Amino acid sequence: MKIHREGYTSLFMTLLFIAGLSVIINILWPVQTTWHYIGYAVFVVVFIIVLQFFRSPVRKIPVNNDQVLCPADGKVVVIEKTTEDEYFHDERIQLSIFMSPVNVHVNRYPAGGRISYFKYHPGKYLVAWHPKSSIDNERTTLVIDHPVHGEILIRQIAGALARRIVCYSNKGDVVEQGSEMGFIKFGSRVDVFLPVSTEVNVKLGEAVRGGETVLATLTKHL
Repeated sequence: MKIHREGYTSLFMTLLFIAGLSVIINILWPVQTTWHYIGYAVFVVVFIIVLQFFRSPVRKIPVNNDQVLCPADGKVVVIEKTTEDEYFHDERIQLSIFMSPVNVHVNRYPAGGRISYFKYHPGKYLVAWHPKSSIDNERTTLVIDHPVHGEILIRQIAGALARRIVCYSNKGDVVEQGSEMGFIKFGSRVDVFLPVSTEVNVKLGEAVRGGETVLATLTKHL
Protein backbone atom coordinates (compact mmCIF):
# COMPACT_ATOMS: atom_id res chain seq x y z
CA MET A 1 0.00 0.00 0.00
CA LYS A 2 1.40 3.38 -1.02
CA ILE A 3 1.39 6.10 1.65
CA HIS A 4 0.81 9.69 0.55
CA ARG A 5 3.59 12.15 1.33
CA GLU A 6 1.16 14.34 3.31
CA GLY A 7 1.01 11.58 5.91
CA TYR A 8 4.71 11.27 6.69
CA THR A 9 4.77 13.86 9.48
CA SER A 10 1.50 12.68 11.04
CA LEU A 11 2.64 9.05 11.02
CA PHE A 12 6.00 9.96 12.54
CA MET A 13 4.33 11.99 15.30
CA THR A 14 1.90 9.14 15.98
CA LEU A 15 4.76 6.66 16.31
CA LEU A 16 6.66 9.08 18.55
CA PHE A 17 3.60 9.51 20.79
CA ILE A 18 2.99 5.75 21.01
CA ALA A 19 6.66 5.04 21.75
CA GLY A 20 6.81 7.74 24.43
CA LEU A 21 3.61 6.55 26.08
CA SER A 22 4.85 2.94 26.02
CA VAL A 23 8.11 3.96 27.73
CA ILE A 24 6.25 5.89 30.43
CA ILE A 25 3.88 2.98 31.09
CA ASN A 26 6.77 0.52 31.41
CA ILE A 27 8.68 2.83 33.76
CA LEU A 28 5.67 3.30 36.04
CA TRP A 29 4.48 -0.33 35.81
CA PRO A 30 7.49 -2.46 34.80
CA VAL A 31 5.85 -5.84 35.45
CA GLN A 32 4.04 -6.94 32.28
CA THR A 33 0.35 -7.69 32.83
CA THR A 34 -2.72 -8.30 30.68
CA TRP A 35 -3.37 -4.55 30.78
CA HIS A 36 -0.02 -3.90 29.17
CA TYR A 37 -0.87 -6.17 26.24
CA ILE A 38 -4.29 -4.59 25.88
CA GLY A 39 -2.58 -1.20 25.76
CA TYR A 40 -0.14 -2.38 23.08
CA ALA A 41 -3.06 -3.70 21.03
CA VAL A 42 -4.81 -0.33 21.31
CA PHE A 43 -1.64 1.44 20.15
CA VAL A 44 -1.43 -0.83 17.09
CA VAL A 45 -5.09 -0.16 16.22
CA VAL A 46 -4.57 3.61 16.57
CA PHE A 47 -1.56 3.51 14.26
CA ILE A 48 -3.43 1.45 11.65
CA ILE A 49 -6.33 3.93 11.74
CA VAL A 50 -3.99 6.86 11.15
CA LEU A 51 -2.12 4.88 8.48
CA GLN A 52 -5.29 4.21 6.46
CA PHE A 53 -6.09 7.95 6.44
CA PHE A 54 -3.02 8.50 4.26
CA ARG A 55 -3.21 5.60 1.82
CA SER A 56 -2.83 6.58 -1.82
CA PRO A 57 -3.95 3.80 -4.18
CA VAL A 58 -2.86 3.75 -7.81
CA ARG A 59 -5.79 4.61 -10.08
CA LYS A 60 -6.34 4.05 -13.80
CA ILE A 61 -7.58 7.45 -15.00
CA PRO A 62 -9.96 7.38 -18.02
CA VAL A 63 -9.02 10.76 -19.55
CA ASN A 64 -11.85 12.23 -21.62
CA ASN A 65 -12.28 15.92 -22.53
CA ASP A 66 -16.08 15.66 -22.46
CA GLN A 67 -16.29 14.06 -19.01
CA VAL A 68 -15.89 15.41 -15.49
CA LEU A 69 -14.24 12.91 -13.16
CA CYS A 70 -14.94 12.67 -9.46
CA PRO A 71 -12.36 14.72 -7.50
CA ALA A 72 -12.48 12.54 -4.36
CA ASP A 73 -13.57 9.23 -2.86
CA GLY A 74 -16.75 9.42 -0.85
CA LYS A 75 -20.50 9.87 -1.27
CA VAL A 76 -22.51 12.29 -3.40
CA VAL A 77 -24.38 14.51 -0.92
CA VAL A 78 -25.51 17.41 -3.13
CA ILE A 79 -26.84 17.59 -6.70
CA GLU A 80 -28.60 20.88 -7.31
CA LYS A 81 -28.78 24.09 -9.31
CA THR A 82 -27.48 26.99 -7.28
CA THR A 83 -26.01 30.45 -7.65
CA GLU A 84 -22.22 30.43 -7.35
CA ASP A 85 -21.33 33.81 -5.79
CA GLU A 86 -17.55 33.80 -5.47
CA TYR A 87 -16.47 33.62 -9.10
CA PHE A 88 -19.22 32.98 -11.67
CA HIS A 89 -22.04 34.96 -10.05
CA ASP A 90 -24.58 32.97 -12.00
CA GLU A 91 -26.46 29.67 -11.89
CA ARG A 92 -24.46 26.44 -11.93
CA ILE A 93 -24.97 22.77 -11.16
CA GLN A 94 -23.34 21.94 -7.84
CA LEU A 95 -22.11 18.42 -7.13
CA SER A 96 -20.70 17.77 -3.66
CA ILE A 97 -18.69 14.76 -2.48
CA PHE A 98 -18.50 14.05 1.26
CA MET A 99 -15.28 12.32 2.36
CA SER A 100 -15.60 10.31 5.58
CA PRO A 101 -12.54 9.55 7.75
CA VAL A 102 -12.34 6.06 6.19
CA ASN A 103 -12.18 7.28 2.58
CA VAL A 104 -9.02 7.88 0.54
CA HIS A 105 -8.25 11.57 1.10
CA VAL A 106 -6.38 12.35 -2.13
CA ASN A 107 -8.12 14.98 -4.29
CA ARG A 108 -7.81 14.89 -8.09
CA TYR A 109 -8.48 17.36 -10.89
CA PRO A 110 -11.88 16.50 -12.39
CA ALA A 111 -10.84 17.97 -15.75
CA GLY A 112 -7.73 19.24 -17.49
CA GLY A 113 -6.87 22.81 -18.45
CA ARG A 114 -5.26 25.97 -17.12
CA ILE A 115 -5.85 27.28 -13.58
CA SER A 116 -7.47 30.68 -14.13
CA TYR A 117 -8.36 31.41 -10.48
CA PHE A 118 -7.12 30.26 -7.08
CA LYS A 119 -7.94 31.55 -3.61
CA TYR A 120 -7.57 30.26 -0.05
CA HIS A 121 -10.24 31.28 2.49
CA PRO A 122 -9.63 30.93 6.25
CA GLY A 123 -12.78 30.06 8.16
CA LYS A 124 -14.68 27.90 10.62
CA TYR A 125 -14.79 24.13 11.04
CA LEU A 126 -18.48 23.30 10.86
CA VAL A 127 -19.39 19.71 10.02
CA ALA A 128 -19.00 19.25 6.26
CA TRP A 129 -22.72 18.61 5.62
CA HIS A 130 -23.77 21.86 7.36
CA PRO A 131 -25.59 24.13 4.85
CA LYS A 132 -23.19 27.01 5.54
CA SER A 133 -19.97 24.99 5.48
CA SER A 134 -19.31 25.89 1.83
CA ILE A 135 -19.23 29.63 2.64
CA ASP A 136 -18.18 29.74 6.32
CA ASN A 137 -15.56 26.99 6.62
CA GLU A 138 -11.88 27.06 5.74
CA ARG A 139 -11.69 26.29 2.03
CA THR A 140 -9.82 26.71 -1.22
CA THR A 141 -11.44 27.63 -4.52
CA LEU A 142 -9.87 27.02 -7.90
CA VAL A 143 -11.15 27.35 -11.44
CA ILE A 144 -9.94 25.22 -14.35
CA ASP A 145 -10.28 26.80 -17.79
CA HIS A 146 -11.11 23.74 -19.87
CA PRO A 147 -9.80 24.05 -23.48
CA VAL A 148 -13.13 22.90 -24.96
CA HIS A 149 -15.91 23.48 -22.44
CA GLY A 150 -14.89 26.61 -20.55
CA GLU A 151 -14.43 27.08 -16.81
CA ILE A 152 -15.12 24.56 -14.03
CA LEU A 153 -14.93 25.55 -10.35
CA ILE A 154 -13.74 23.18 -7.61
CA ARG A 155 -13.88 23.94 -3.89
CA GLN A 156 -12.12 21.99 -1.12
CA ILE A 157 -13.91 22.46 2.20
CA ALA A 158 -12.62 21.68 5.68
CA GLY A 159 -14.90 20.02 8.23
CA ALA A 160 -15.06 19.37 11.96
CA LEU A 161 -12.10 16.94 11.82
CA ALA A 162 -10.25 18.22 8.75
CA ARG A 163 -7.96 20.98 10.00
CA ARG A 164 -5.60 21.14 7.07
CA ILE A 165 -6.38 21.54 3.39
CA VAL A 166 -3.53 21.04 0.93
CA CYS A 167 -3.90 22.26 -2.65
CA TYR A 168 -1.09 21.99 -5.20
CA SER A 169 -2.58 24.54 -7.60
CA ASN A 170 -1.22 27.91 -8.60
CA LYS A 171 -2.83 30.38 -10.96
CA GLY A 172 -1.54 29.78 -14.48
CA ASP A 173 -0.66 26.10 -13.97
CA VAL A 174 -1.68 23.66 -16.69
CA VAL A 175 -3.12 20.53 -15.07
CA GLU A 176 -4.06 17.08 -16.32
CA GLN A 177 -7.39 15.39 -15.68
CA GLY A 178 -7.11 12.90 -12.82
CA SER A 179 -3.73 14.10 -11.54
CA GLU A 180 -3.33 15.05 -7.88
CA MET A 181 -4.96 18.34 -6.96
CA GLY A 182 -4.40 18.17 -3.22
CA PHE A 183 -5.24 16.44 0.04
CA ILE A 184 -7.71 17.06 2.87
CA LYS A 185 -6.61 15.46 6.12
CA PHE A 186 -9.20 13.34 7.94
CA GLY A 187 -12.13 13.84 5.57
CA SER A 188 -14.45 16.68 4.59
CA ARG A 189 -16.01 17.79 1.29
CA VAL A 190 -15.23 18.74 -2.30
CA ASP A 191 -17.71 20.77 -4.41
CA VAL A 192 -17.71 20.98 -8.21
CA PHE A 193 -19.66 23.70 -10.06
CA LEU A 194 -20.55 22.96 -13.68
CA PRO A 195 -22.55 24.64 -16.49
CA VAL A 196 -26.32 24.17 -16.17
CA SER A 197 -26.36 22.28 -19.49
CA THR A 198 -24.15 19.52 -18.01
CA GLU A 199 -25.51 15.96 -17.97
CA VAL A 200 -25.09 14.54 -14.44
CA ASN A 201 -24.01 10.88 -14.38
CA VAL A 202 -24.30 10.13 -10.65
CA LYS A 203 -27.13 9.92 -8.14
CA LEU A 204 -27.59 11.38 -4.67
CA GLY A 205 -26.10 9.04 -2.07
CA GLU A 206 -23.97 7.18 -4.61
CA ALA A 207 -20.52 6.00 -3.52
CA VAL A 208 -17.85 7.39 -5.85
CA ARG A 209 -14.11 7.01 -6.44
CA GLY A 210 -11.73 9.87 -7.16
CA GLY A 211 -10.27 9.82 -10.66
CA GLU A 212 -12.45 6.90 -11.75
CA THR A 213 -16.14 7.72 -11.35
CA VAL A 214 -17.57 9.95 -14.10
CA LEU A 215 -19.50 12.70 -12.34
CA ALA A 216 -20.91 14.39 -15.41
CA THR A 217 -20.73 14.85 -19.17
CA LEU A 218 -20.13 18.30 -20.61
CA THR A 219 -22.62 18.65 -23.43
CA LYS A 220 -22.35 22.24 -24.57
CA HIS A 221 -19.44 24.47 -25.54
CA LEU A 222 -19.45 27.68 -23.50
